[in-house]
Amino acid sequence: MSKLRLTNLTRQIEIGANCYLLEAGERRIVLDCGAHPKHEGRDSLPQLDHLSGKHVDAIILSHAHQDHLGSLPVLMRQHPSAPAFMTEPTRQLADVMLHNSVNVMSKRHENGEGEVPTFLHREATNCVRRFHSLPLHERFTPSGERIPYGETAEVSFQFEDAGHILGSTAVLIEANGRRILYTGDVNFHNQSLMHGARLPEKDLDTVIIECTRGAVPQPADFTREKEEERFAAAIREVFARGGSVLVPVFALGKSQELLTMIFTLRKKGLLPECPVYIGGLSTKLSEIHDKLASASHRQHPGLSLLPTISPFTISGREVNQQPIRPGRIYALSSGMMTEHTLSNVIAPHFLPNPAHGIFFVGYADPDSPAGRLRSAKQGDSFQVAPDIQPETLRCQVETFGFSAHGDRESLIDYVQRAAPKQVVLVHGDPDAQEWMRQTLSVRAPGTKVLSAPSGVPLDL
Repeated sequence: MSKLRLTNLTRQIEIGANCYLLEAGERRIVLDCGAHPKHEGRDSLPQLDHLSGKHVDAIILSHAHQDHLGSLPVLMRQHPSAPAFMTEPTRQLADVMLHNSVNVMSKRHENGEGEVPTFLHREATNCVRRFHSLPLHERFTPSGERIPYGETAEVSFQFEDAGHILGSTAVLIEANGRRILYTGDVNFHNQSLMHGARLPEKDLDTVIIECTRGAVPQPADFTREKEEERFAAAIREVFARGGSVLVPVFALGKSQELLTMIFTLRKKGLLPECPVYIGGLSTKLSEIHDKLASASHRQHPGLSLLPTISPFTISGREVNQQPIRPGRIYALSSGMMTEHTLSNVIAPHFLPNPAHGIFFVGYADPDSPAGRLRSAKQGDSFQVAPDIQPETLRCQVETFGFSAHGDRESLIDYVQRAAPKQVVLVHGDPDAQEWMRQTLSVRAPGTKVLSAPSGVPLDL
């Protein structure tokens, strides 16, 4: 039996440039290749030096978020013969996301704020041409050949629905009779648009599991339905006092979930018809969601978001020119209000006005503008970016629990049901991973719990 080995190529234990090397004997599979959102240039990349001089048999992309996708062209430049596999929705979304990444890197460099882009549009285009889309629940070899039912292969993989965003998958890898599941980013509960994950629970030797929300307890009485009702009530209250609502969102995933939520809340009579504004990238990605509305595993099959909600697309040039009129929802990226994004630029128009609201609906790094604003107090002076004048915080700031990542209890429950021989904790800050480790040691005593230090090969 050949040795199985996992190397975490993320630069440290964190939510960053996610990338993992799985070695099964002489076969090497790279799982994801993201870019760190806080860093530039080489520092934004995974530790790809560990792959220098080594043959890579396959690259597997779990989904199209930048922290899993954003360095893929660099990896494929270094390994020009390695095929890259993903679902068809991820292939289409990744095409848009990679070119948007070039736009962002290039603009920052031109403004003297960032390093030389790690890749340009031509390389992004060439990278996408080498993408291969595969269906769920079917087994393939690392070269992309379908394995007929009942036949065996030395190494194989298959995709399982991870419930995180459109096209997101977990990856089940079989090597020499052993079964390894990489969850990627996973959510076991239904969201507004996406169905919850349904992952294998039998005969698993190793589960490599994300820990994003390991340090965040879920309220005991939490239900998504009640949270949506609370969200709708808060919007109605803002509208009643003559204000508008800014909802910082990630363009991929959270924008489409919010548009779906607006649709369902309107159907229930909980949210009035009102103008909704989204950014250009959110519009492009929503067009892909609409194109795949009847061909993907999601709730409300056939629902076309853009024709149904009819949001207005607002550009960076327009965001400072249009007055904030009452009774509007501005669902603008980025979700962490990163400097010079639409949500960051428009926020100063909301901050000093007590009629308005800024409502957060997803993850925000504590050091990001969104993270800092969530911790700020009424009356504080708040500056969204160094080159933007500070404002006194007087608007309503609220946080709602609509994360696309599984809550920590559902992750623990899955490990208990699956009862793998061992679990490897990844994709989480140190405190998140430590909570998961301690809890699993008590609630899953038959499962060995491992961490994956950056750059250190881990024998499975």
